[in-house]
Amino acid sequence: MNQKVYSRIAGTGGYLPEKILTNADLEKMVDTSDEWIRERTGIEQRHIAAEGQTTCDLAEQATLKALDMAGLEASAIDLIIVATTTPDKTFPSTACLLQQRLAIHGCPAFDIQAVCSGFVYALSVADQFIKTGMAKCVLVVGAETLSRIINWTDRNTCVLFGDGAGAVLLEASEQEGILSTHIHADGQYEDLLHVPSGISKLPSSDSIEERTMNMKGNEVFKMAINTLSRIAKETLEANGLQKEDIDWLVPHQANLRIINGTAKKLKLSADQAVITVHKHANTSSASVPLALDEAIRDGRIQRGHMLLLEAFGGGFTWGSALIRY
Repeated sequence: MNQKVYSRIAGTGGYLPEKILTNADLEKMVDTSDEWIRERTGIEQRHIAAEGQTTCDLAEQATLKALDMAGLEASAIDLIIVATTTPDKTFPSTACLLQQRLAIHGCPAFDIQAVCSGFVYALSVADQFIKTGMAKCVLVVGAETLSRIINWTDRNTCVLFGDGAGAVLLEASEQEGILSTHIHADGQYEDLLHVPSGISKLPSSDSIEERTMNMKGNEVFKMAINTLSRIAKETLEANGLQKEDIDWLVPHQANLRIINGTAKKLKLSADQAVITVHKHANTSSASVPLALDEAIRDGRIQRGHMLLLEAFGGGFTWGSALIRY
């Protein structure tokens, strides 16, 4: 009888650019206040990529840390998946650019675009490759330079986002790892959170609003809380588990109120949710792996713990992963 194959986390890494933009800095740029931002979002600061610093640069630094933790050489990687909304170029993919940096040749490399859910989507794809035997060591990265698509005069969005990257190395193992992943989308909500123009849909005017993020915050907030609670229930039921079986919630870091609301519905104590949003704001696809990396490195997450990863993003997209670390 064949032994079941799992995708097990071998190493994690995170990277945030050096430049920090505080709420106090934003007070000088737009009509907002530190108190207003903290109260509604929990965000205190965000990291901003330096001029000329790209998504691939951030992804490379996070990857090197993950390789170091795993004790692996880059040559061990046989698949690279990068989740990003802000690629360096139209093509080639950021994954191919990262492959070049790592001096790996021949293995498949591609990007996934599911905005804030991108990392969970990428994790789900990587898990299928390992389960089917098509890959044995997969590099999964969430990396963003969202500052490039932010309108710094729009106080409703510029306070919410930052730049960063997180990486996870998955290895085929007979020990439990990823137990299940669940990914969904519903494109009918396109206009609630989007960038109006792109490559084939050119801007209809020269206005900055055409080329930067637009968001209807209240509608997104309500959808996020309801959807994340639903997917948590779906994930637990699929694995025959109860809320009490979860050791850690590792959520998308968009808004402290959404995280606390989700934790409460899962009957988790406040300190069972990994929270990093105050340090780096919403880094889209990078936020889940950044939170995961921090909690592993500071010793909160230990081998054997049960983790629930979940995210919600523009599209709308949403997803979860249940992982035995």
